[in-house]
Amino acid sequence: MPIAIAVALGLGAAGCAAAPRAPNRGAWFPDQGDGTYINPILYADYSDPDVIRDGDAYYLISSSFTSTPALPILRSRDLVNWTIVGHAMENLPDPRYAEFQPGAGVWAPAIRAHAGTFYIFAPLPDEGIYVLTAPHPEGPWSAPRLLVAGRGLIDPCPFWDDDGQAYLVHAYARSRAGIKDRLRLRPMAPDASRLLGQGEIVFFDPIRHPTLEGPKMYKRNGWYYILAPAGGVTHGWQVALRARRIYGPYEDRVVLAQGRTAVNGPHQGALVDTPSGQWWFVHFQDAGVYGRVVHLNPVTWRDDWPLIGEAGEPVLRHAKPDLPRQPVAIPQTSDEMNAGADDRLAPQWQWHANHGDGWANLKARSDWLRLRARPLPASGWSTAPQLLLQKMPSPSFTVETKVELGNSNAPLMAGLAVVGESSAALLVERESATAAPRIVLRIDDRVAYSRPIANNGPMRLRVAVSAGGTCKFSFRYVGVGSPPEPIDVPFTARAGRWVGAEIGIFAAMPSGASSAAASDANAYADFDYFAYLVH
Repeated sequence: MPIAIAVALGLGAAGCAAAPRAPNRGAWFPDQGDGTYINPILYADYSDPDVIRDGDAYYLISSSFTSTPALPILRSRDLVNWTIVGHAMENLPDPRYAEFQPGAGVWAPAIRAHAGTFYIFAPLPDEGIYVLTAPHPEGPWSAPRLLVAGRGLIDPCPFWDDDGQAYLVHAYARSRAGIKDRLRLRPMAPDASRLLGQGEIVFFDPIRHPTLEGPKMYKRNGWYYILAPAGGVTHGWQVALRARRIYGPYEDRVVLAQGRTAVNGPHQGALVDTPSGQWWFVHFQDAGVYGRVVHLNPVTWRDDWPLIGEAGEPVLRHAKPDLPRQPVAIPQTSDEMNAGADDRLAPQWQWHANHGDGWANLKARSDWLRLRARPLPASGWSTAPQLLLQKMPSPSFTVETKVELGNSNAPLMAGLAVVGESSAALLVERESATAAPRIVLRIDDRVAYSRPIANNGPMRLRVAVSAGGTCKFSFRYVGVGSPPEPIDVPFTARAGRWVGAEIGIFAAMPSGASSAAASDANAYADFDYFAYLVH
């Protein structure tokens, strides 16, 4: 059903010298419309961003952990306004990801180009480092190929030198390898088909720079640079290393830190330039329940050292990059569930783990999304791989969806979920096709609210999220003038393991459902829309 989706901006006044007032409703728009932007440029969990420029377009990729499709790809022409253009990996390359694996999956990737081919190096910390290739940043991307197996090998970045020799720099995950504070540089075949040796540890200073990770390698004016975050996600800083020889010795300098600002742990990202010669740094900040949100800071070069932000501290508001203007854009959020030419889900959606064919269908019912009801895992509904989720897009917002259960005689549940270390789902539940349905609020493994509803028709479910992740659920019957009925049960969302809280929809049947129930063609739920609304 087509719906009108309004957005309340609530942005600070143009030209204000004070810190900009963040939008408190609707979506987050960093472009202020007056030639300036505010940080973060992405108020969403695009963790460990890397960026590459291809002609007049920039492409950003980020960690995706166990969500699939994996490796989201965003595009911008001005480094401020971003939209999602696809994903590089459909499912994760190990059968264990058929089940949700918190904290595992794709960690900090890197995207680079060499000799007409684009490369993504993607680490899975329990399996090893994988390589994907494509003729263009928007794909199509090859299937992931294992470059090197090993636990704890993370944050890889390739580098091709002027003489054609290739290298790979990477870090180590303490949780897997017991190491967290050193960077290794290895020789690599120029086509990234194999590594050519163990290489060398090129930097190790655990007293001054503990938890050193996320290296990105560059060359400028005859200097080799490795930019790497240190000190940990929450309160760390950005380090620049430089040397005249590729294996060092490297000298170091802190080039970005929180300082007097409220931007904690500003680090780990990408150094990019513009055709006019400007330089910029795209990095993340840990924003708790909202995940690792993305900032853009200017870069100046002094004595061949990059200095990021204003005097090494993050900016809150700044003139936009010297790039052509583009229309204001944000990553996609609302979805009217219209089937496109390829019957694919809109790119903001990701499953909670590896997904299968037939889980979602946009053509079974015109302008509705049909989700197949699959049995829940024994570990509980919040770990179900069929959770269809997207990132929280701003500090405060309201989401509504309309759901209708199928005609199966199997027990069904479907509805709206907020998922993290603690999770809540507002569901329509029914024991059979002839049983009376109920509205149920499940918080983790307990039923926090349950109430019979009048009929088996569609229901509108809503959650309002306010600053800090406070969630207020409500529901209403479909019909003119039907007011929302609030559920007076408090719930505060929490971040997941190294990811922000997510919000979305799902359909399920209880754990241990019979094979006959699981194969019932009527075991589904239909969703009419998923809309971000003005409060």
